[in-house]
Amino acid sequence: MTPSTPQHPRGAPQAARPGGGLILLTVCTLTALAVLLALGKWQLDRLAWKEDLISKINARVDAPPTPAPAESAWPRLDVHAEEYRHVTASGRYDFAHQTLVHANAPRENGAVRAGYVVLTPLVLADGGVVLVNRGFVPMEMRGALADVDARTPADATVTGLLRASQIRDPFVPADDPASGEWFTRDIAAIAAAQGLRRVAPFIIDADAPARYTEGPRGGLTVISFPNRHLEYALTWFGLAATLLGVYGVFVWRRLRERRRA
Repeated sequence: MTPSTPQHPRGAPQAARPGGGLILLTVCTLTALAVLLALGKWQLDRLAWKEDLISKINARVDAPPTPAPAESAWPRLDVHAEEYRHVTASGRYDFAHQTLVHANAPRENGAVRAGYVVLTPLVLADGGVVLVNRGFVPMEMRGALADVDARTPADATVTGLLRASQIRDPFVPADDPASGEWFTRDIAAIAAAQGLRRVAPFIIDADAPARYTEGPRGGLTVISFPNRHLEYALTWFGLAATLLGVYGVFVWRRLRERRRA
């Protein structure tokens, strides 16, 4: 006699296939784990880069000033690579074509004071022009600035930090050259509005004067860089560890249920 094939009673549950569903889950988990670990490693790389950058910038800021790049070097100058270099330049201030850009400065008690940074063209001996951030003036001083400039010697030797043109933040209002309302230190836009030619692709943020003088207050450049890459790296690695923990608990429960079945 041919042995009959055993039949499962109608409605009886089928035995689960060994490993059914776990293979796909494992593949997805390993993929997500690789992404999380890669993001954590990337943040560690960024941490090393940021710490090296901060170290270099601090060295530039504290170094003795060197001559600002000459006009012949401007076309190929990598301003961002040279930013925060301590430089010096000599020339004659062109007060008639200076620009006031909205800015804030800290008070001594920590509050913020509204006002402007004063960008004055410094005409070099060879005719090139460098915009100099002479410093901050409070909003109420705007009307009196012309009188202060009239008492300020035009011939000047400036020392300060080399800065790149400011990139507009999406939340910053648009500049209005016609009304003299500026919100970004945009070298190209300011040069065009003021009719300046042969303008350097950088700004010099003037140092604070050795003694108090009337007029713009220099030396307020903020040397501060956010560095939260270690925090971000630990976050990604923490998510990876959590993913492994959840995966391990899920697999353990699934296998236990199958053994019971």
